[in-house]
Amino acid sequence: MTADAILAAARQCLGTPFRHQGRIVGIGLDCAGVAIHVAQQCGLGPIDVEGYSRTPSGGLLEASLDGQPGLDRVMLNDRQPGDLLLMRFASDPQHLAICAGDTIIHAYESAGQCCEHRLSCLWESRIVRVYRFLESLG
Repeated sequence: MTADAILAAARQCLGTPFRHQGRIVGIGLDCAGVAIHVAQQCGLGPIDVEGYSRTPSGGLLEASLDGQPGLDRVMLNDRQPGDLLLMRFASDPQHLAICAGDTIIHAYESAGQCCEHRLSCLWESRIVRVYRFLESLG
């Protein structure tokens, strides 16, 4: 699976309205919905977690990502286009984005939709973990 394929799948989500726990491109997505769409489009199958709050806490998001067979955790400074970024706004990590080099792709509630924008210093400072999508397991 190439970074180009991952980014193409993520960009299919652009403009989709933000919806907490949304999973349908064009109808509604949250940040996890974008990651799940990318994984499914790249042949990784479902990596979904349901029933989470708007602000996951207690290590729920980290544990979910660490337990996914289609993801491999990599060092922060090894980040590449196509990687999945785990971010924090306050205390616990609670947001996901796809790295697109100098930009990120994510469903962002404050923007009201899935968007792509520059990976500014502020956004970069929010990254706490980086995951790489693995080759199709099926």
